[in-house]
Amino acid sequence: MPTKSVDRASARDRLLAAAGELFYEEGVHTVGIDRVIERAGVAKASLYNAFGSKDELVKAYLASRHAATQERVTAGLATRYDTARERLLGVFEIQGETIAKPGFRGCAFVGASAESGSDSCVRAASDEFRGWLRNLFLELATEAGADEPTSLARQLCLLYDGAMVSAWMDRDPDAARQARAIAALLVDKSIKAPAQS
Repeated sequence: MPTKSVDRASARDRLLAAAGELFYEEGVHTVGIDRVIERAGVAKASLYNAFGSKDELVKAYLASRHAATQERVTAGLATRYDTARERLLGVFEIQGETIAKPGFRGCAFVGASAESGSDSCVRAASDEFRGWLRNLFLELATEAGADEPTSLARQLCLLYDGAMVSAWMDRDPDAARQARAIAALLVDKSIKAPAQS
């Protein structure tokens, strides 16, 4: 009996890995479940046992993208930057590392949302990711002492989005560095330097 649960977990992991590759490379609606099953090397029943439907597999794929991004950004900010101001700009440096990876194809949430209706599971997963990103910028802007943290967070979120799209659509690996330079201007304007004594 324990072997079956290990096999099931292994099949689930393989399905999620295969879906992650195919959905990111080609799109969540373009790729059929048969291709995911074939790439994962599992029986069709494994997909339904592990996820129940393609929609649930898509949801799990996006949840795994969100978790990976959140972990990468959170860990990077915590270990590499000392101040909230540095962390605000550090988001763009970490983004640049993502953009520079082989196989970069833009934002998984933008791609999936472009293919889906407003009432789909993709929309809910994308909204959750977007909420996390906006809150990250808002928390950092507030912590850094921005005059209008909500406005600064919104501006930085727009820059982040623009860098992702530009890096993919324009094949511009320098997009995040350019976004960081603009972000530094916005941050400097918004955050007053402490008075010198």
